[in-house]
Amino acid sequence: MSFTNVEPVRARLNRSELAVPGSRTELFAKAARSAADVIFLDLEDAVAPDDKPQARRNIVQALNEVDWGAKTVSVRINGLDTHYMYRDVVEVVEDGGGRLDLIMIPKVGTAADVYALDMLVTQIEQAKGWTRRIGFELIIESALGMANVDAIAAASRRNESLHFGVADYAASTKASTTSIGGANPNYAVLTDKDADGNRAVHWGDMWHYALSRMVVAARAHGLRPVDGPFGDFSDPEGFKAQARRAAVLGCEGKWAIHPSQVALANETFSPSAAEVEKAKRILAAMATAQKEGKGAVALDGKLIDIASIRQAEVLVKKAEQIGAHAG
Repeated sequence: MSFTNVEPVRARLNRSELAVPGSRTELFAKAARSAADVIFLDLEDAVAPDDKPQARRNIVQALNEVDWGAKTVSVRINGLDTHYMYRDVVEVVEDGGGRLDLIMIPKVGTAADVYALDMLVTQIEQAKGWTRRIGFELIIESALGMANVDAIAAASRRNESLHFGVADYAASTKASTTSIGGANPNYAVLTDKDADGNRAVHWGDMWHYALSRMVVAARAHGLRPVDGPFGDFSDPEGFKAQARRAAVLGCEGKWAIHPSQVALANETFSPSAAEVEKAKRILAAMATAQKEGKGAVALDGKLIDIASIRQAEVLVKKAEQIGAHAG
């Protein structure tokens, strides 16, 4: 390991993050009763400009009156390039800050964007005499943000997670697609011709680099990487396929833009009973090996070593976290 130690942020279960428009008050209590790990009440894209002031008031009232239980509650504010942002922060934090866990900052482009929000939130907390620190969720959804992702990840001690905003990222990079996440038939390769002259088409994942790059930046700074939205909520198999790819790359969870996607995300980002059992067997086998002075040992015909311990510990810890949350 490097002499530089990466300190992980506060542990929160983040398998599913349910988006709820701030203008849809009838959905607040339903979201609080849902199985989502995190709920973000939205003041940005899901709310029309004329409705934003009322949506802000709705969210403040909900933070104070809805029983959110053990849910992690976040509010997505409007972008720093709008005149809505400062009122979002001041009103929501001052009047609802006692229950607010996180602020989601959209379209983060530079570390200075995060610094500006940190300054404002810090001043509010100091003026109110609060000692409980509100965390930040940062959406990487532009070419500028991706180019500065390492500096953004390190910009504030409030930072807890990076999220991949696929739709705006596609617009920013002028990608030839109009879908929100998922595969694209034009992002494919052709095999050489076989003996009969036939060629196979293999689709690729056009979001692989961007998501992987964000994951690396998040993990390098102890943050949680979270995959963003999958727009076709009528396609559960497509959602699960995207979620599985994100999980393999290291993401801890995924957005749910429809309640039906919550269970899909929770399932995908939870280790199975078989995986947890295998992880426990790895830890037991390595403990025995270390007592015998061995650095590696075979289990089920495969080599396991010190690195295997770290992988197994991640799975077991996640299972324990999920168990405690369910309890």
